[in-house]
Amino acid sequence: MGGRTTAGLAGRAGQSGEHDKGATLANRQAEIVLSLQGITKRFGPLVANDGLDLTLHRGEILALLGENGAGKTTLMNILFGHYVQDEGSVRVADQILPPGSPGAALAAGVGMVHQHFALAENLSGLDNIRLGTEPLMRLGASRAARRKIERIIAESGLEVDLDRRVAALTVGEKQRVEILKALYRDVRVLILDEPTAVLTPQEAEGLFTVLRRLAANGLGVIFISHKLGEVLAVSHRIAVLRAGRKAGELLTAQADRRAIADLMVGKAVAEVRRSAPTPGKALVEFRKVSLARGVARAPLTDASFTLRRGEIVGIAGVSGNGQAAIAALLSGLAVPSSGQVLLDGTPITSANPRALVAAGVARMPEDRQHDGVVGTMSIADNIALEEVRGKPFARFGLLDRKAMRARANAAIAAYDIRCPGSDTEARLLSGGNAQKLILARVLEREPRLILANQPTRGLDIGAQSEIHRRLIAARDRGAAVLVISEDLDELFALADRLLVVHAGQVSDAGPSAALDRGSVGLLMAGQSITAPLGVPA
Repeated sequence: MGGRTTAGLAGRAGQSGEHDKGATLANRQAEIVLSLQGITKRFGPLVANDGLDLTLHRGEILALLGENGAGKTTLMNILFGHYVQDEGSVRVADQILPPGSPGAALAAGVGMVHQHFALAENLSGLDNIRLGTEPLMRLGASRAARRKIERIIAESGLEVDLDRRVAALTVGEKQRVEILKALYRDVRVLILDEPTAVLTPQEAEGLFTVLRRLAANGLGVIFISHKLGEVLAVSHRIAVLRAGRKAGELLTAQADRRAIADLMVGKAVAEVRRSAPTPGKALVEFRKVSLARGVARAPLTDASFTLRRGEIVGIAGVSGNGQAAIAALLSGLAVPSSGQVLLDGTPITSANPRALVAAGVARMPEDRQHDGVVGTMSIADNIALEEVRGKPFARFGLLDRKAMRARANAAIAAYDIRCPGSDTEARLLSGGNAQKLILARVLEREPRLILANQPTRGLDIGAQSEIHRRLIAARDRGAAVLVISEDLDELFALADRLLVVHAGQVSDAGPSAALDRGSVGLLMAGQSITAPLGVPA
């Protein structure tokens, strides 16, 4: 690799199990490999980055935090040359990069692994790594490339079968190929955008081991994530963005979840506590339910489980393993290919969302902008959307606009929906405020069943806490709540009981208090738990 990032790394592998929590920033300031100074980027009246400064040192893992809209993506696109900044400069080592030049960023040693991989599925891992750096058909190049890549694999621990087609690799293996692509180009700086979003806990810990090895050999790493536990586990330093500005920095050794959360939100965040549940009668039953691929993004096979009144059940699993099928069945968008879904003892026999809403089912969809709100309609219209055929919003076939606005104004106050007023179009709301709008529509009807699909994805810590508090209150009122989330921390914070879905198969992991991340991770990977489940998470 030209010695830039991996030379001698294998010799340090035995020391890489934990990064030095006691390390100080001064120990790592000998060499700055990346410096962003005074970065400002405007999109019309919106200031996405406002005079941002950021540095990265050789051998450092820097966690970059901030909620949706904080400016992280814009800043990284400027660094990688996809956007041109209005003000400021980007320096890699001793070289100032020309604005808007991805080629210059690559040549200077900047590599980026995106959350959604950019791999050619029909090519092998070896050819994907070489792609774009040399002609794939050049004689002798493949042998030389293989030797170099095998050396990187040996030194970094990024094990992968180079000869298998990428389409046949697991998600974790695909991510390793992406990282190997960057290391093959002799990067100085490696940016990882939400790298654990599609990994099991075991795969995530394997990634952290690799990152510690790479940093120990001098690579500078920017780790973008919203999972505070992972940030505390792997980083040396934490930079927090809020509303386009840098809210502050913390040494990881001196940080905790509360300090990070307060910095992200700009104020103290109240802790949400969950009392023990008192489950009642079964409300929903899945009896050997199957749903074919094509009806949902991934099939569901012989799923059997029960949701009870007064209980929050969480569904854990890597995205794309059957969660969408469960959501479609409970939203009235599909009926089983075989088996039965029963609501309060009555089989659901037709795809009829309106009938399920009338039966007391409320839905927080995964894609809040596409499926949750109608962007061109007002907040008042959106809140009344599922009740416009009768009281209190319609009389004699005519809409009662006064009643709709009254409900909307009450919801705006109760749920802290930040907007100019009830006539504001929903498309003008931030992601967090759009989710609060959906939550108000869901909870104000006091439903019997709540389907919360990725309820806090991309929201700030304060909004997450408020949504968690209200879902727990709905449970305490007697509702059955099903939470589908890719964030295990959220599931352990909310769920009384966990189901795990893998390749369309659903397993009942049991009460969340008797589980830990490792045991759930095994189930997420399709493995059975044969050892004791461990201590509570």
